Amino acid sequence: MRSAWLVVAGLTVLTVLSVGFAVTVGEDLDRGAVLHVLRYHFTLSSGPPPDPTADRIVWLLRMPRAALAFVVGGGLAIIGAAMQALVRNPLAEPYILGISSGASAGASLFYLGFLPPVLSKTLSMPLAAFCGGLLSITLVYLVARGSTRLSVARLLLAGVAMAALMGSVTSFITFSSPDPDKLRAVLFWLLGSMHHATWSLLPLPAIVTLAGLVTLMSLARSLDAMLLGDEAAHSLGVSVEALKRLLIIVAALVTGTLVAASGAIGFVGLIIPHAVRSFAGVTHRRLLPACFFAGALFLLWADLAARALLPSQELPVGIITALCGVPFFLVLLRRSTYDFG
Repeated sequence: MRSAWLVVAGLTVLTVLSVGFAVTVGEDLDRGAVLHVLRYHFTLSSGPPPDPTADRIVWLLRMPRAALAFVVGGGLAIIGAAMQALVRNPLAEPYILGISSGASAGASLFYLGFLPPVLSKTLSMPLAAFCGGLLSITLVYLVARGSTRLSVARLLLAGVAMAALMGSVTSFITFSSPDPDKLRAVLFWLLGSMHHATWSLLPLPAIVTLAGLVTLMSLARSLDAMLLGDEAAHSLGVSVEALKRLLIIVAALVTGTLVAASGAIGFVGLIIPHAVRSFAGVTHRRLLPACFFAGALFLLWADLAARALLPSQELPVGIITALCGVPFFLVLLRRSTYDFG
C-alpha cells in the first residue's frame, strides 16, 4: 500500500515537471524568458515585468494549453476507471455510452451551420457539444432502464447503437458541408486539440473534473465491490442501482464537459486505467488518484508530440494518443501477469 502511494507521489511530481517543460517547448523564446514569466505570475513578483511578447506566448498561450491537457487527461482517465468498474468490462472507456459521438454531432451541427438560427444564436460550439452529449446519454439511459434495475448489457448495447447513430449524423453533416475551411476546422476539433485553450475556458472543465474525482473517491469502496458483481456488491451493503445511476451522471457531466472543451480524444480513458492497475492494483482508493495524474501526464506529452512532430504544423492530439495507445494496449494485454478486476 505504501509503495502505491509513493507511485502516486512520483506521478504528481512528474506531472508538475511536465507542465513546466511543456511551456518551455517552442520557438523564439529562451528558457530564461519563460522562467521570468512564470516567476512573475506565480510569485506575484514586484520586480520588472516580463517582455510583453514572451508574456503573451507563455502565459496566455502555452500555460492554458498545458493546464487544459492536465485537466482533460486526468478527467478522462478517472472516468475510464469508473466505467470499467460499472460494466465490469476491460474495454469500457468514457465514450462507451455514446457521449463523445453525441458531443461531436452537436458541435458539427453548430459549427457547420445546420442548426436553426434561434439555436445557433444562443449556443456556442462547446455548449452545443455538451448538449449533444447530454442528449445521447439521456437516450441511452432511457433505453437501458428497466422497471426495477439498470441492465448493464442493455446499457452497453444502447451506447454502441447511439454512438453509431450519432457518428452517422456527424458524417452526413460533414459530407454535406459546402465550406471546406469550416469542414477542416471541425474535423480537426473532432480529433481533439488543445489549440483553443484559454484561461477563460479552463474553470468549468477544472471544477467539473475535480468534483468528479472527489465524488468517485468517496465511492471507492463501492466501486471495489462492483468488481465482484451486482449480487456480491449488494450483499456488502452497496445500493447497486443508485450507484449505477450516479456513475452515469458523473460520467456524462465530466465527459461531456471535457469533450466540449477539447474535442474527442480517444484511448486516454481506456489505456491509462489498465496501465495504472499493473503497478497500483485494483483498489480504487489508490487507483483513481494514480489514474488522474497518469492520464494528465500522458496527455501532456501527447500534446507536446502533436506540436513538435511536424515542422510549422500541428497534429490533432487524438492522432498521437491513438498511435501511442494502441500498441501499448496490445502489449499490455499480452502480459501474462496482467489481470482486470
